Amino acid sequence: MAAHKPVEWVQAVVNRFDEQLPIKAGQQNTHTKVSTEHNKECLINISKYKFSLVISGLTNILKNVNNMRIFGEAAEKNLYLSQLIILDTLEKCLAGQPKDTLRLDETMLVKQLLPEICHFIHTYREGNQHAAELRSSASGVLFSLSCNNFNAVFSRISTRLQELTVCSEDNADVHDIELLQYISVDCAKLKRILQETVFKFKALKKVAQLAAINSLEKAFWNWVENYPDEFTKLYQTPQMDLADCAEKLFDLVDGFAESTKRKAAVWPLQIILLVLCPDIIQDIAKDVVEDNKTNKKLFLDNLRKALAGHGGSRQLTESAAIACVKLCKASTYINWEDNSVIFLLVQSMVVDLKNLLFNPSKPFSRGNQNADVDLMIDCLVSCFRISPHNNQHFKTCLAQNSPSTFHYVLVNSLHRIITNSALDWWPKIDAVYCHSMELRSMFSETLHKALQGSGVHTPIRMTTSLTFKEKMTSLKFKEKPTDVETRNYKVLLLSMVKLIHADPKLLLCNPRKQGPETQGSTAELITGLVQLVPQSSMPEIAQEAMEALLVLHQLDSIDLWNPDAPIETFWEISSQMLFCICKRLTTNQILSSTEILKWLREILICRNKFLLKNKQSDRSSCHFLFPYGVGCDVTGGGVNQISLDHEELMRCTPGGTLRKSKGSFCLESTVGCAGMPICRQAQTKLEVAMYMSLWSPDTEAVLVAMSCFRHLCEEADIRCGVDEVSVHNFLPNYNTFMEFASVSNMMSTGRAALQKRAMALLRRIEHPTPGNTEAWEDTFLKWETATKHILNYPKTKMEDGQVTESLHKTIVKRRMSHVSGGGSIDLSDTDSLQEWINMTGFLCALGGVCLQHRGSAGFATYSPPMGPVSERKGSMISMMSTEGNTETPVSKFMDRLLSLMVCTHEKVGLQIRTNIKDLMGLELSPALYPMLFNKLKGIISKFFDSQGQVLLNDTNTQFVEQTIAIMKNLLDNHTEGSSEHLGQASIETMMLNLVRYVRVLGNLVHAIQIKTKLCQLVKVMMERRDDLSFCQEMKFRNKMVEYLTDWVMGTSNQATDEDVKCLTRDLDQASMEAVVSLLAGLPLQPEEGDGVELMEAKSQLFLKYFTLFMNLLNDCSEVEDESAQTGGRKRGMSRRLASLRHCTVLAMSNLLNANVDSGLMHSIGLGYHKDLQTRATFMEVLTKILQQGTEFDTLAETVLADRFERLVELVTMMGDQGELPIAMALANVVPCSQWDELARVLVTLFDSRHLLYQLLWNMFSKEVELADSMQTLFRGNSLASKIMTFCFKVYGATYLQKLLEPLLRTIITSSEWQHVSFEVDPTRLESSESLEDNKRNLLQMTEKFFHAIINSSAEFPPQLRSVCHCLYQATCHSLLNKATVKEKKENKKSVSFLEKFS
Repeated sequence: MAAHKPVEWVQAVVNRFDEQLPIKAGQQNTHTKVSTEHNKECLINISKYKFSLVISGLTNILKNVNNMRIFGEAAEKNLYLSQLIILDTLEKCLAGQPKDTLRLDETMLVKQLLPEICHFIHTYREGNQHAAELRSSASGVLFSLSCNNFNAVFSRISTRLQELTVCSEDNADVHDIELLQYISVDCAKLKRILQETVFKFKALKKVAQLAAINSLEKAFWNWVENYPDEFTKLYQTPQMDLADCAEKLFDLVDGFAESTKRKAAVWPLQIILLVLCPDIIQDIAKDVVEDNKTNKKLFLDNLRKALAGHGGSRQLTESAAIACVKLCKASTYINWEDNSVIFLLVQSMVVDLKNLLFNPSKPFSRGNQNADVDLMIDCLVSCFRISPHNNQHFKTCLAQNSPSTFHYVLVNSLHRIITNSALDWWPKIDAVYCHSMELRSMFSETLHKALQGSGVHTPIRMTTSLTFKEKMTSLKFKEKPTDVETRNYKVLLLSMVKLIHADPKLLLCNPRKQGPETQGSTAELITGLVQLVPQSSMPEIAQEAMEALLVLHQLDSIDLWNPDAPIETFWEISSQMLFCICKRLTTNQILSSTEILKWLREILICRNKFLLKNKQSDRSSCHFLFPYGVGCDVTGGGVNQISLDHEELMRCTPGGTLRKSKGSFCLESTVGCAGMPICRQAQTKLEVAMYMSLWSPDTEAVLVAMSCFRHLCEEADIRCGVDEVSVHNFLPNYNTFMEFASVSNMMSTGRAALQKRAMALLRRIEHPTPGNTEAWEDTFLKWETATKHILNYPKTKMEDGQVTESLHKTIVKRRMSHVSGGGSIDLSDTDSLQEWINMTGFLCALGGVCLQHRGSAGFATYSPPMGPVSERKGSMISMMSTEGNTETPVSKFMDRLLSLMVCTHEKVGLQIRTNIKDLMGLELSPALYPMLFNKLKGIISKFFDSQGQVLLNDTNTQFVEQTIAIMKNLLDNHTEGSSEHLGQASIETMMLNLVRYVRVLGNLVHAIQIKTKLCQLVKVMMERRDDLSFCQEMKFRNKMVEYLTDWVMGTSNQATDEDVKCLTRDLDQASMEAVVSLLAGLPLQPEEGDGVELMEAKSQLFLKYFTLFMNLLNDCSEVEDESAQTGGRKRGMSRRLASLRHCTVLAMSNLLNANVDSGLMHSIGLGYHKDLQTRATFMEVLTKILQQGTEFDTLAETVLADRFERLVELVTMMGDQGELPIAMALANVVPCSQWDELARVLVTLFDSRHLLYQLLWNMFSKEVELADSMQTLFRGNSLASKIMTFCFKVYGATYLQKLLEPLLRTIITSSEWQHVSFEVDPTRLESSESLEDNKRNLLQMTEKFFHAIINSSAEFPPQLRSVCHCLYQATCHSLLNKATVKEKKENKKSVSFLEKFS
């Protein structure tokens, strides 16, 4: 297209550029800004080949935009931005204008573009905030236009001059003459302009003459500043024709200056015209001059008199000052070797000039403050370039008692000296480095005052404050003095920050200072700049401060922080800066977070460059960054935060002190809060900032944060190379960070896809660190606040009548409300809700690591004595530890999430429920699965009353439906690591309760849909069967089959509506698919019956299911026959029936396969059924079970007894050395809550096989082996103590009854003992009782009981005899061998008692 239709192609690009202007596309965001810049660059490149087409198109766009009618502040701003974009594009296109432009194109430019440009220049409005920028941009376009089209532009000026020569109006329009100020002028063009002015000057009216005088002066400076070499050559090779024009014009202007007022107006131009005449300057320097040059000499004399204050008029004095400054400025463009006379002329005036302009007791003022400041800057810069070592005026401006204007002039003069050094002989800024200390003091004081005036708490008390006595800016409205001073300080502060940006060495230089003092001054400087970064009230200053800090982090600048100890100083100061910025970023004290993140990325790049450069020398400072491994106990959530406030800094930095040096403070130690190095804290806070940026609704912020992870990894690579340790010691999650960095290159990623990828990577975070833990906890706090605001909306909405804010202001307000904990969220702002959703996903994905961090402090209390924790099943440990600490933030978050599953908010309730369902089902960290399962189980169990009846209501139903969806997504989503955690909590009870609840919902459409979803969940659950844990799997699956088969054919025959019929068939299909998965390898287990009765019950149960499946097959056949007869069978229904029939056959196959013993007798007859299809179905079922390899040996009548016998043999299996591997394995894996049941089973089984002694020996030996001493033996809650308790309870009951009954009966019934008292507590004795008698009675009765027990050893049960013997053997052979002599003596009696009964 571009080759064959260039006009159409260029027009298409121009149209696209037009459509994306803010005035048409609305407020710009990051994406539209990038697109606009791309279109601009495209047009600039095209203009090099199709110049006229592009310029014509842009001109038309500018015309249309200028003619648009706008209403409102936002529209006005968009118009202004659009105009700036167009003008900037035009300027760059014109700057690259081809040299072979046709004459026709030049005419087009003059006729179309020039009027539009002149419009911006002529309609300048004082006080308009945008007019100055538009005028400056338009003047740039005019300059570029005049570079290659000077004739066209000058023709307009010349024509207007001609018109004004014959104009009789006193107030004629002179705007076109003023164009001389903005056009490009070289020597030849200047001569042409002077000739034209000389020719027409006399004929002009006064207003036109004044306009020409003023414009010619600015045209001269355009020439000098843009073509300084031409002006320099003028004094090497004088041009007589140019000098002749200048002399003629001087004479004309001199004749015009009849009055004092006119003289004051023309003197600045006259001095410039003299400068254009080098020979005349040489001549008038002599004592005797020619008559035609007398007026020039007289002019200089008058100039000197007026400058010295002898001119008789203030106007002349002010004009003389201006003229002398112009002379000084012009002289700096001349090499002193070329013309020493002009420098002598300057020297004769400069002393009086500086006395006039820089007199603290009598400041120079003409009523126009901005013009005065510019004049003083020109003077100061010129004087420096003329005599750099004569810096008395610098000292005057630096003095504390000097007016504020002097400080501003000095700072801007230094900035100009640094940024404008076009000529070789101009001195460099290093001549001023000796004043660095004074400049730093000025910066500190200005910062202090500016922040104080803005209502910001000043962080560090600096030197004695400066006193600003004057107003530096002209204000549109009258303001309070304090407001004016604050604005003045801000203006000065901005200039100072720009100065640091331009040359950081100017404020870093510390001549003749020791290392600690140098470091202190650097720290104070950087601390001050850091204060400015988050200042939303001073955005321009904040941006400049960021740029200055970036420059300070360049390699050559860092070396100046403290040349004596660069590495240590770098770690301390840079880490302190990072910590403070990231702290403010994470607490939403910085509004432009995306820009801050970009800046942080550049800072990290600079840091890595410095580290790489100093890689070897950094080895000596390794102690500044201690590597920490995965297992280290590093806590980040509770550390104190470092602040720049002096008091807070002292409070939060216990390991460091602030050293005061000449009014400033600096950090003296790198050790910060909790004894951690400040660089560690900075790394932690930086990680927190990066993590928390991942949930930003701004896609660019997320991508930038991800890219920052790369630079963290690079720093770790550098550090590990220095310290020769693993990179994972510095960054435990190094690999995941690198994956984040790779994702950051996906610039075209959509918001949803990017968040999904971020959450996937967050789930892969393996190691808890202070950074990710603190990020999770901080995000959780913000999430809680945002949740409250969302749920309270519109209660917290803005009051009626308040003007709705723009999107940007709404977001700002929302972010700041997070900080204060108040405010409101406007749900009409989609970013607010999207940020909440992103936070929810972030917390879900990263929660597992925080749970791991919380649990790392200690393991669960579950500690059976049968082996180390690492050898036991991890599920119960994790489950119990999770449930044991329900007040953790993660647990609170999960509770809050589950409550939001049934959010009923009228505006965003559906969005919240949908997102909670998706995020919990798809993005939840697998480590949180056990907690989720247990919480769901607990909540759903409350949907039933004490009698087990369902508490049916809409909220409970909604929760059940959400739970089903979450569980299905969770089980269906094979997230990495999910298999490891799925089995850590049983879902049997929850699933049964879900089915029990859904069963009573009825047969409405919604209920059918819920049942269908539940069946699908059951199917997915069985697919993940190997990953899940079941306590009683067979019983659970049998119960599920019983429940789900009730739904098969439940309503499909009664439904009349076609849609309902389709839904019921879908339920049949889903139920059968679930039943198929449940019946696979499932032996039927009736709830009651055993032996023959059990077999009969199982047979009846099989018949019930088999009959149901046959009925379902018959129903499918009947429906197909009916549809075939009516001819109305639909393809969709046919597919449904075919799939349903297939599932039914599979169910019958699985049922028969697992229950051949009880089912074959019921199903074999179907092979001889008269119905052909029934026989075919049976053959299909039989074929499938044969393919599955069914074992028909289970048809024996004793199959159940045989199975039980084999199970008992397996459990009681004993090894060659007497060990019991299966029993001991059960002891290790069964949780403590089931030990009582396990003890009963083991004792019963082993006693029935006469192996009780072997069981006791193994259990007691293990218990004694793990005991620390005799005092702790069997004192814990262990399986061995449970077994011993059960043995005494079962086998000792009869023995105790037989032994103790006679004794107790005698005491109770015998009259001999009726009145005998055994009370030995003196406080409880009756008045008639004797303490001594009671003691004898008690001893007598005790002796009877003791002798009875001792004499009953022959009647002691053999099982308990085995218990005592095992205890005796275990304690004698194991524990007593390890005991001390003292312990052996103390325990001798206990052992002898055991020996008595063993």
